[in-house]
Amino acid sequence: MKYIFNQVYIIGAFCLLVSCTAMAQKFNTHEVKSGETLQSIAKMYGVTPASILQYNKEIKEGQKLRSNTILVVPGKKIVAETSTPTSNTATIKGVKNEVQESITEREPVGYTEHRVKKKETIFGITQMYKITEDELKKYNPALYASPLQKKMVLRIPKYRAAMVKEVSTDEGDLEKYIVAAKETRWSIAHKYGITIEKMLELNPSLSAANNYLSEGYELMMPRIAGSTVKNQVTQLYTSYTVPAKMNFYRLEKEFGVKSDEIVRLNPEITERGGLKEGMVIRIPEQKVATGEINTDNYIFYEVKPKQNEFRLTRKFGMTWAELVQLNPDLKGGLKAGMVLKLPKDKVGDFEVRNALVLDKVNLLDSINVGVKPKVLFLLPFRLDKVNLEDKESAEKTIDARRDMTVSLGLYSGALVAIDSMKSLGVSIDVKTLDNQLDLATTKQLLQGEQLGNYNAVFGPLDAPSLKETAVQASKFNVPVIAPVNAKSDISLENVFFSYTDEEILWKHMLDYVEKKHNEETLLIIADEDNKKEKDAILKRFPTAKVVVVKEEDKNIGINRDKLQTLLSDEVSNWVFVESDNYKLIASVVSILNSFNNTALDPELAKDKVKVRMFTTDMNSAFENDVISNTHLSNLKFTYPSVNRQVTNNSFVERYRTRFGDDPDRYAVRGFDLTYDLLLKLAYSNNLIEVSRFIGETEYNGNKFDYQRKGVSGYHNQSSYIMMIDDLRIKTIE
Repeated sequence: MKYIFNQVYIIGAFCLLVSCTAMAQKFNTHEVKSGETLQSIAKMYGVTPASILQYNKEIKEGQKLRSNTILVVPGKKIVAETSTPTSNTATIKGVKNEVQESITEREPVGYTEHRVKKKETIFGITQMYKITEDELKKYNPALYASPLQKKMVLRIPKYRAAMVKEVSTDEGDLEKYIVAAKETRWSIAHKYGITIEKMLELNPSLSAANNYLSEGYELMMPRIAGSTVKNQVTQLYTSYTVPAKMNFYRLEKEFGVKSDEIVRLNPEITERGGLKEGMVIRIPEQKVATGEINTDNYIFYEVKPKQNEFRLTRKFGMTWAELVQLNPDLKGGLKAGMVLKLPKDKVGDFEVRNALVLDKVNLLDSINVGVKPKVLFLLPFRLDKVNLEDKESAEKTIDARRDMTVSLGLYSGALVAIDSMKSLGVSIDVKTLDNQLDLATTKQLLQGEQLGNYNAVFGPLDAPSLKETAVQASKFNVPVIAPVNAKSDISLENVFFSYTDEEILWKHMLDYVEKKHNEETLLIIADEDNKKEKDAILKRFPTAKVVVVKEEDKNIGINRDKLQTLLSDEVSNWVFVESDNYKLIASVVSILNSFNNTALDPELAKDKVKVRMFTTDMNSAFENDVISNTHLSNLKFTYPSVNRQVTNNSFVERYRTRFGDDPDRYAVRGFDLTYDLLLKLAYSNNLIEVSRFIGETEYNGNKFDYQRKGVSGYHNQSSYIMMIDDLRIKTIE
């Protein structure tokens, strides 16, 4: 153990702080003039062509704009409209000159450097530094001939802040939307055809750290161009090129739109004397009515960068035509950030949480070695109680103190996890402190630390110190990991409760029994202290029989004869035993096992019964030495568990090599928790952000599926169902 105390890994890390300012989005309407292009209009408003296409679904990328078309354009006008050339040649020349002028009109006052990181894009970099793509390429000519590459060093121009005259926003550009029951951010984003990022821009009061959206919440959403208040969510348009010999009758049959509606939407039909081959017209598309796109009917998926049609169709087991039918916006092309709706019963290689499809991310394949997580371990090693100079005395002290046993177990496993991450090329900056299981010591230690420099805090173990740490870390939005069961009044958004709540364990056990139950007789044996568990079982299984527990001053038990009258000799008997009194459990286990034993004797056929034992709360009383493991094995004792048994694997071998002993359950937990934490930080150095889209992860003896519960932090939802059979503990679910 002394060796464990002496292991301190401190690796220098340099932190690059990037600040950015989010601004509320402005909108304008723009009437297209002859010769104008999407690019020239985007330059006029200081936005990208993609952002204009986002709010004008009827226009396709590369399509020539028609005069008098009304566009909704985000941003404020920063370039005055110029006279428009009359010829095609002049138009091209004019646009080229306009682009050139937009670059030369503002001269840099200096430059800064930017080293390209993994997964960064040109668009993302221009948004970060508030410059245009043309400006970026002008000062980095290599980008004209080659794509953006990781570790490329870019020269970023710096400009004086422009004096822009404020342009008032037309109230008709946005509308108020009230969230209905069973709607989510993704279902609403799908209705409006916008990204979650854009929704956050329009509604700064929405939290970017969680996905919660309450019924009745008021959102500001973009009004679709050319629509009315009544139909602005339900109607979009698609562009259609009229083929040869097309007529209104065929159009009506193909699109289900009356001819007078087509003429109304396309005045040029009247001007040109009817439908003409090659004419581009607008055809209305019907979207699902407001209120029908919700978690009752659909699940939702947010398109990731670099995904293509093949990946999506294979992922969801659907044809592209089926996806387009559900999501007409796909006709304009697949774009990152799009929100797609899918049939609720769709299954595949993904996990669904709160109606949102989560990708299964292989964290090992997604490591960014450029990330250097910094973690603070705050555990009660109680070095003040140990004489490290006397090995025998130190071992006795450690064995006698559970807090030290738990801390040393967790930390020894954590050290192996840190070594494992180093072998993957990830540098970890770790600091370890002994809070001595004391609140005053914890406060003193925290005062000496700059918590904002850490990516996570591991510990402490005691509830008062954990709460104090969480409060201090919340000021910097630093996550705090509770490594063991933490029953307290902590209600902070930055706490990760890694130990699954007992209510989740109950539910998992009852779900398992309900799924497997057929004709078996159900019985409940519960003492007065476990009335809550008994009521939960009865609520799920109203026909279950309750066995009376006789509780006296010194004795507690059940009547064997009365129990026998409740057992069935025709079907199996499944018995729930709910107690934390080892005397009652020992007595019940012995009695139940005796009924199973009579089944082995042919002479006692009348007593032949089959009994299996369950519990929803596997507490320490079941592990008391007076309870026979053989009896539990005979009864195929089944229970829910936070962790599972660990067999020989690479972790166990690493632990033996380093510490010369097998890891206990705390060492296994310390490894799994730390390894999970560091893998997620190596994927994206923000645990809270990663937890929004990473589903369940599993390691040696533990699995983690953190879900946010309002303002009470993130709670692990994972658990196992275990069974003792043939004197071995098996994982059965």
